[in-house]
Amino acid sequence: MKNFYNWTIEELKNYLITNGFKGFSGDQIFKWVYEQNIVDPEMMTNISKELRAFLKENVLFDYLEVNHQQVAKDGTKKFLFKLDDGHLIETVLMQYDYGNSVCVTSQVGCSMGCSFCASGIISKKRDLSVAELVNQVASIQHYTGEKVSHIVVMGTGEPFDNYDNVMDFIRIINYKHGFQIGARHISVSTCGIIPKIYEYAREVIKSNLAISLHAPNDEIRSKIMKINKVYPLPDLIKAVKDYTEISGRRVTFEYILLKGINDSVGHANELSDLIRGINAYVNLIPYNPVNEFGYKKTDMKNAHKFHEQLEKRGINATLRRELGSDIDAACGQLRLKKEVSE
Repeated sequence: MKNFYNWTIEELKNYLITNGFKGFSGDQIFKWVYEQNIVDPEMMTNISKELRAFLKENVLFDYLEVNHQQVAKDGTKKFLFKLDDGHLIETVLMQYDYGNSVCVTSQVGCSMGCSFCASGIISKKRDLSVAELVNQVASIQHYTGEKVSHIVVMGTGEPFDNYDNVMDFIRIINYKHGFQIGARHISVSTCGIIPKIYEYAREVIKSNLAISLHAPNDEIRSKIMKINKVYPLPDLIKAVKDYTEISGRRVTFEYILLKGINDSVGHANELSDLIRGINAYVNLIPYNPVNEFGYKKTDMKNAHKFHEQLEKRGINATLRRELGSDIDAACGQLRLKKEVSE
């Protein structure tokens, strides 16, 4: 059987036409599933009985299976979903004043090997399909009853290592009869795969780009992020500058504060010099400690000092509030715990 969530609207219409149905029924089906949360073809009353019967026989609309769920005091909900092949992935719903944001996982495991990140402890097994990406959002809405307004592809995996599927995912959630999530409410994070940054700059849907930077110089970045040995920091910064000129969009630099590694006022000054003149802002992130690593979270007094130094030097920056700190908050942490215990 075909999985409905794998299809962009164009692919669904082609599938229907190939099987003797009208292409415009694709929009009707998209509306039922993505706007009305109706996944039983029998309830799709404005399509023919023949098409309803065909869908029931040939198309899967199932939600992802919940293996485990954690709810933090601040309302953050972390789901551990079980895929058809038995692999586990994490998806997180975060509640903000501006709406509900879902952090989507793009791969089973991760091959990037960042030395502070729980996602890479269990190496990459495979890419997620388009259906598995889309269904994370559909399943969150189904199980929580919460309408999702923002998407960040920042969970386990490197999205640009699964580029084509991630782009189809964005087309589906952005479509007028899909989840209708605007491009400015969709962000994709990369640790720095430079060829894909250039490709992303030319995409029709101008969703946001976030760069997992985490270091103010080449030496520190090479120590904590393997990708820097392939795509060094100077080359990455040039690609980001080119991206802003090609796309006309601002970039976010994600910067996790690691105690004694990258969190001094001197590091703030280096970071300011590195990104000055780029249409960007810095998102400072308190570190969620991972037991398997020796890194520690910088104290909040120091984090505020780092933030203030950036702003003094004319860098637009925010210090992200901690979410889910009383559950397995770090990417990959809950999955790691479950897979090791089982």
